[in-house]
Parts: sequence; structure tokens; C-alpha cells
Amino acid sequence: MDRVVNKSGDTPSKHMAAEKNPNDTGLGFNDIIAHLDREQTRVTVRLERRRFGKPSTLIEGLRLEKEGLHSLATKMKRKLATGGTVKDNMILLQGDMRLAAARFLVESGFQQQSIQVA
Repeated sequence: MDRVVNKSGDTPSKHMAAEKNPNDTGLGFNDIIAHLDREQTRVTVRLERRRFGKPSTLIEGLRLEKEGLHSLATKMKRKLATGGTVKDNMILLQGDMRLAAARFLVESGFQQQSIQVA
């Protein structure tokens, strides 16, 4: 059986740190897929008058799983200090939050070019 020998001629101990691959970003496969989805997603942020003429902001086109969508909505509501919910794969925020929501999406990793504010 062959022994592994390092540059100094010693056999490495089991406590030595493994050499890092310079191409390794530390991201898993699912993280990379999620990042690519965010880059390619076409998101629409628009204002809609809901019940009793009150303004609501709708964010559509987010290709996220249910848990990810709820997590993003929760973070957005906290950051923007507003109420809201997730319905039919879109985030519904109370009030006219179009510009603030678009800024938040950019901070969350979505591309500026892929966000349309209507």
C-alpha cells in the first residue's frame, strides 16, 4: 500500500487541514441553482388598488419554493415596516411600496435589469 507524503517528506497527520481548492466557492449545488434562478427571473412590482380603494403592492414572477417565498416576504415586511402576505406565488404588501420593494429585491440578489416596476 502506498503512503501519502507531503512536500517536506513527512506523512500527513490526520489533524492537518486539507488543502482548499481555489475554485471552490463553498456553495452547494442547490445554492448555485437558486443564484442562477435569481439572475434569470423576470420580476414585476406593480401597484394595484384593492378593496375600498387602498393601494397594494404586488410582486410577481418570483421563482422560489413556497418556504423561500414566505421567508423573502417576511424579511421584506420587516425591512419595509409594512404588512403583507403570500398568495398564488406572489407577495402582496400593504401600501405603495414599489420602489422600496424593488430596492430590497436588488439587495437580496436579484438583478436590477430583471425587475420591472409598473
